[in-house]
Amino acid sequence: MPPALADLTASARVVALPMHTRFRGVDTREALLFEGPEGWAEFSPFVEYDDDEAATWLAAAIDFAWRPQPAPLRDRIPVNATIPAIDAARVPDVLERFAGCRTAKVKVAEPGRTLADDVARVRAVRETMGPEGRIRLDANGAWNVDEAEHAVHALAEFDLEYVEQPCATVAELAELRTRVKYMGIPVAADESVRKSSDPLAVARAKAADLLVIKAQPLGGIRHALQIVTAAGLPVVVSSALDTAVGLSQGAALAAALPTLDHDCGLGTASLFVDDVADRRPVDGAIPAERVIPDPDALTRLAASAERREWWLDRLRRCHEVLDRRD
Repeated sequence: MPPALADLTASARVVALPMHTRFRGVDTREALLFEGPEGWAEFSPFVEYDDDEAATWLAAAIDFAWRPQPAPLRDRIPVNATIPAIDAARVPDVLERFAGCRTAKVKVAEPGRTLADDVARVRAVRETMGPEGRIRLDANGAWNVDEAEHAVHALAEFDLEYVEQPCATVAELAELRTRVKYMGIPVAADESVRKSSDPLAVARAKAADLLVIKAQPLGGIRHALQIVTAAGLPVVVSSALDTAVGLSQGAALAAALPTLDHDCGLGTASLFVDDVADRRPVDGAIPAERVIPDPDALTRLAASAERREWWLDRLRRCHEVLDRRD
């Protein structure tokens, strides 16, 4: 049984974090934070998600706040820079916010942008980072197989580490992986894991070379670790545009993995103008320990009364979903 709703709302704070650049369609990231016996946790499913999907995010937050977590195997987590779908000229300024990061994840296939825009953006990243920098792409499932194959060919010259969720379905990922395998560019799955009722389907279908895993959408660190074990594929731990509190949960997941061969997508604090605590990368990494929000920041970043009520109502509905699941 989850804790009583009153136990969650007693410490609940709803925050709105302004962003340097519009990302994933938003200029401000909202989140609900609460404190449990083990510390602070974050509940921040994207606003368009229905209650059933959002309830899994709540389960992850409750687990992180109420239960001891798996023992860490490392205390520093290497992270990548994240480049939104911006004009190429802005790339150097964005990369400067990710101190010491040797890897960059570049958003591509954004609505309203062209493949030529993507090529220019990725070229700017390569020129800024130099030949030793690592570049990974994230298309968020926006291409069909033919479009993805064409894009991979157009972008291959930039020495790609992998391309993340180039197509929406497992079948499309499997076909694309077959088509581009000769190029030596791995395919990673994100949405096909975190938004699927069967997160292992992509591994069974041999549709990806590695998995991108996120603690909140997968219901918490323990469940994410179970998926990693069952899938038997390399993984990259990433965030869902979390506050510093949510990033600390992602870092705890990365710290608990038996092996961590890839830089993690947990440097996204650098996309925010302000945050509830400082989790921006230093020397290309973030610490693995829990975050305690700064009380002044919680006040400074408090959402409007209307948005606070919206989130508290969503919390109530999702809590009811968890009660029904139990």
